[in-house]
Amino acid sequence: MTELENHQQRHLRAVQLKELDILRAIRDICDRNGIDYWLDGGTILGAVRHKGFIPWDDDVDIAMRLSDIPRFFIPWDDDVDIAMRLSDIPRFVEAAIRELPEDLFMQTMQTEPSCRLPIIKVRDKNSFLVEGGDDFNRPYQKGLYVDIFPLMPYPTVSRAFCKRVVKGYCRANAILLQQHTYSWRSVAELFWFGAKRLAYRLQWALACAFRPMDECFSNTLDTNGYGIIHRVSDIFPVSTIEFEGETFSAPANPDTYLRNIYGDYMQLPPEDKRKGHAVFFVESLSD
Repeated sequence: MTELENHQQRHLRAVQLKELDILRAIRDICDRNGIDYWLDGGTILGAVRHKGFIPWDDDVDIAMRLSDIPRFFIPWDDDVDIAMRLSDIPRFVEAAIRELPEDLFMQTMQTEPSCRLPIIKVRDKNSFLVEGGDDFNRPYQKGLYVDIFPLMPYPTVSRAFCKRVVKGYCRANAILLQQHTYSWRSVAELFWFGAKRLAYRLQWALACAFRPMDECFSNTLDTNGYGIIHRVSDIFPVSTIEFEGETFSAPANPDTYLRNIYGDYMQLPPEDKRKGHAVFFVESLSD
């Protein structure tokens, strides 16, 4: 085991506990303001399988509604501002900016323009975390965090269609948004992946126009890299679950929710895959 791996192992539990503090702060704001949220991703998996953090996990994931409005709703829709004013995420952002403790920071593309993420994060100011995708040319906050993923209505389509179109769109979009150097390859990628993104966008637009929009829910197109789709009834009304000895909100049907994401989620991954997301972290910058 390398010195870096030793460091990560020694500090992992302290990192988890600080992230648990952030999660508590988010829960309290949501409770005071009547905002729905639920544990998502590896965090709801940890709650069900381990009653807390996955032993090797180093982040916290939750989700909130971006919109409840059954509409042709995609990230570049002209009506996005109208939809967001009626949804939970902007209400949470407004409340969090007002109510978060001084040691926490609400990170969005509006509160910190140098951050270019399609999700929002609540960051701890007195810690430091490095991930593979971090850009050190941009001076955004890099403390420990809780990820908040936006979810929206989906058309009632097959899982195969969703995986092909949404996953394809997300991959093409991510490649186009990467930093590129000027080269013939960059020009070729611009046209190739730009055409693919447009094709997936048109297929999605047709599905939204002709299929019901009140039965399915999932991540926004640019955050749904796995092409996941959930039934609304598997999320709402949100329930509760134990996580690290405390009560937090959860999807209405955690079992189906997790199977949609992971398949046989009770099966532990191979030992060499039991790793967190961070390259390096420090839970406290000052004593």
